[in-house]
Amino acid sequence: MLRDITLGQYYPGESWIHRLDPRVKIIAALVYVAALFIVDNLIGFAIALAALAAVIIISKVPLSFILKGLKLIFLIIIFTVIMNLFMIKGGDVLVEIGPLSIEEKGLYTAFFMAARLILLIIGSSMLTLTTKPISLTDGIEALLSPFSKIGVPAHELAMMMTIALRFIPTLLEETDKIMKAQQARGADFESGNLISRAKSLIPILIPLFIGAFRIAHDLAMAMEARCYRGGQHRSRMNAMKLSGRDAAASVMLAVFLAAVIVIRIVL
Repeated sequence: MLRDITLGQYYPGESWIHRLDPRVKIIAALVYVAALFIVDNLIGFAIALAALAAVIIISKVPLSFILKGLKLIFLIIIFTVIMNLFMIKGGDVLVEIGPLSIEEKGLYTAFFMAARLILLIIGSSMLTLTTKPISLTDGIEALLSPFSKIGVPAHELAMMMTIALRFIPTLLEETDKIMKAQQARGADFESGNLISRAKSLIPILIPLFIGAFRIAHDLAMAMEARCYRGGQHRSRMNAMKLSGRDAAASVMLAVFLAAVIVIRIVL
């Protein structure tokens, strides 16, 4: 299950999406997330789904690999749907279960919340799946660089965000190893009530934190040994340059956002 998390992983490829400038992809991801909170009708969600499907097809990232990332949030989606079904009131009563009832507005809200969560997770994952960590760092730094004039450490923030994303798979792999080692020693993580299960996680969390600090220390030592100096005077082997495909992607992004806004206003 822990290996099913796709956030932070990079899927190698040479597609049109992979070759886009990281700055364009970061802005596109932010615009897409914002658009998901703008849409509030079936047509708007259909456009958002179609745009995401087009990106997935062009990127040639297997759909099965992308959908693996939904397994760990499946319970959250189900919980959100149930809460909205029974807590949101309005419209005709569709189903009555004792003191609880499902009404039209609750069903409507539950459906859109589930759709919004699914599209949000997949859309965010596409950014890391199609962008190398070093390119993601350069893109974030370039977008934050205007704020460096007011004292914002653009390079440091970009580096921290990228390292955090990069080490999500590493920490998950470390967690999996610790769990298997504890299970080999007779640990039980599945039986008992909620409190006992939470207590059984202590033998996992302590070595995991120690391992995380060790990885961070090793990474810092490796960067210092290579005389790494980021920020203003850092040189890059591949300079970022906007190309024709980036301009085309920007136009399509603007059309998508305009369509979402118009549909929200009209409908």
